[in-house]
Amino acid sequence: MLKTQGSTIKTLNYGHSRLSVAPMMDWTDRHCRYFHRLITKNTLLYTEMVTTGALLHGNLPRHLDFDAAEHPVALQLGGSEPHDLAKSAVLGEQWGYNEINLNCGCPSERVQRGAFGACLMAEPQLVADCVKAMRDAVQIPITVKHRIGIDQNESYNFVQDFVGTVSLAGCNLFIVHARNAWLKGLSPKENREIPPLRPEMVLQLKKDFPHLQFVINGGITTHEQITHHLKDLDGVMIGREAYHNPFIMHTWDGFYGEPASQKTRETIEDQMVMYMTHNASHSHWYSIARHMLGLWHAQPGARKWRQVWSNHQLKHLSAIEVQKMATGARQSARFESTHAH
Repeated sequence: MLKTQGSTIKTLNYGHSRLSVAPMMDWTDRHCRYFHRLITKNTLLYTEMVTTGALLHGNLPRHLDFDAAEHPVALQLGGSEPHDLAKSAVLGEQWGYNEINLNCGCPSERVQRGAFGACLMAEPQLVADCVKAMRDAVQIPITVKHRIGIDQNESYNFVQDFVGTVSLAGCNLFIVHARNAWLKGLSPKENREIPPLRPEMVLQLKKDFPHLQFVINGGITTHEQITHHLKDLDGVMIGREAYHNPFIMHTWDGFYGEPASQKTRETIEDQMVMYMTHNASHSHWYSIARHMLGLWHAQPGARKWRQVWSNHQLKHLSAIEVQKMATGARQSARFESTHAH
C-alpha cells in the first residue's frame, strides 16, 4: 500500500488494464476522467500526456491534481531523460497515481522537437534506460505505449526488437497502437487514420513474448471487437469512441466480472451538474461540460441538447439552469421527431 496525498491507494493490478480509455491531449483532463468514472467503475483511466519539463519546472497541482473517485488512474509522461523521468515518476507516485506510462507513440512534430513520443522507438536502449530509471525510483507499475513502427518501416522485427529490449529493463506491460507513426508528412489526426491498422502484429508480439502483457489500441469501437481482442490479448484501450460516445462504457464493468452499470444517462448528467456546481469556484461549468457532449449520442434530441450545453452565450447562467434548458430542448426535439408523421 502507498500513502499519498493523505489517502491510501493500492498498487495497480494488471487486471485493471483489461479495458482503458486512451490518454488524449486536450481531452482526458481531470474533469473528463471524473465523468468517465461515473459511467464505468473499473476501467483504467489515463491523464493527458504531461511532459517532464512541465512537472519539474511548472505548477504541480495544475498538472497532477485529481479527484480520488478517478482511481484507478494512470499518469502518462512525455520525456526522454532517464533522470528527469525518474523524478517525475516519483512525483506521480507521491500524488497517488496507480501507474506511470511512458509515451513512445505520439507522432506530432511538437513532441518530436522535444525528442520523445514515437521517435523514441528508434532508440529502444534509451527507452529501456528510461524504464529502468523509473522502476528503480517507484513501486507502482511502469508501462510503455507505442506504435508498431515508424514511417514506412513495416518490418515486424523492428517492433519485436523494441519490445524485447525494453522488457529487459523491467517493463511488463505494453500498450500497442496497431499502426505505424509517420514522423513526417502526416498530421496527428492523419496518423490516427491513414497508416493501416495491423492488429496481427500485436498478436504476434503476444505469441513471441507470452510472459508479457499486451493491450491493443487503434480503431476499436464496439463491444464485439473488445470481446474478440480479449480472447488473445490482455487488454483493450479505446480512445475517441469512448470520448465521443461515452455511454458505450456503461457495459464495460461486465468485462471485469461485475454487473454493467445501471445508471441512466439522466442520472449521469445530474451527477455531472452536481460536480460542476461543486467546482464552480475554480472551474467554470462550460470547461467541464464540453467533455460530456457525447452523453446522448445517437439519441433523439441529442443535437439540441448539445447545442445548449455548448452555447457560450449561456456562460453567465449556472449549470443547473443550463441543464434545465438542455433537458427541455432535448425533450421537445424528441417529441417533435416522434410526432413528425
